[in-house]
Amino acid sequence: MKRKFSFISLLLILPPLLWAGNSVLARGVAELIPPVTLAFWRWVIALAILLPFTWKQVRKDWPNIITDWKIIFFLGFLGIASFNTLLYTAAHTTTALNIALTQSVMPVVIIMISFVLFNERVSQLQIFAIALCTLGASYIITHGDWHRLMQLKFVAGDIIMLLAVTLYGLYTVLLRKRPNIHPMSFLTVTFAVGVILLLPLYLWEMQKSPPLVLSQTIILSLLYVAFFPSILAYLCWNRGIQEVGANQTGLYVNLVPLFASLLAILFLGERFQDYHLIGIILIGSGLILFNLPMSRTGRFKK
Repeated sequence: MKRKFSFISLLLILPPLLWAGNSVLARGVAELIPPVTLAFWRWVIALAILLPFTWKQVRKDWPNIITDWKIIFFLGFLGIASFNTLLYTAAHTTTALNIALTQSVMPVVIIMISFVLFNERVSQLQIFAIALCTLGASYIITHGDWHRLMQLKFVAGDIIMLLAVTLYGLYTVLLRKRPNIHPMSFLTVTFAVGVILLLPLYLWEMQKSPPLVLSQTIILSLLYVAFFPSILAYLCWNRGIQEVGANQTGLYVNLVPLFASLLAILFLGERFQDYHLIGIILIGSGLILFNLPMSRTGRFKK
């Protein structure tokens, strides 16, 4: 059981790491790639990577896909077409700090939606654990200076990010309703739904924006977002929810700002600061506390 618990924890650490890279990249290429264009080609390339390996399994699962097409379509709308498109759009009008702060409230959003839709409750200890993780994430985001919160300026992009977080929280909670099909089939068909829904918006954006000029930076960016934060991260995220539920999985989102900071240290030459260490301690303590009831009872399934 301990071995399985360690495997699931490792599985859930990977998506925040990859999404941290996605958030940093989204801000870095905001002036090079329009938001819908970035989202559209992200899923087109991801789908093109998947299809040669999954089409046989999709064909096998097709009867169940047709039967449950409504929930598949809705999940594709929430988790594929909506969240990242809104995040990329928000990156054009708000700061990386605001984006990270908004994402740090996702665990709370997930728990609220789980309670409203499925009456899923959390213990007082788990609430305290959530507060610790959110505090740790916020401490890293503000560099340990709470006065930075008073200096924040909220713009349209912040409302867009709040909507994005809410929709992805709903996607995370509703994954328990996913049809009984192979995980690779589910990933393929939801990616396809995202591509179909984004196509009209992409064609509209093409008329409003300058033509995309391919460069090495743009090509590498598209390949990164197509494989790592899309295929690999979504596989791990969906499996984690299947194993331990939405509430526990959602808590790992607070690792995104931590990993974003560590990536900046590794690749941008930034220095490791005291606030990084304090944030690590708070987030780590929160994750351990939240998992304590699970480890005692052995309830690794929903």
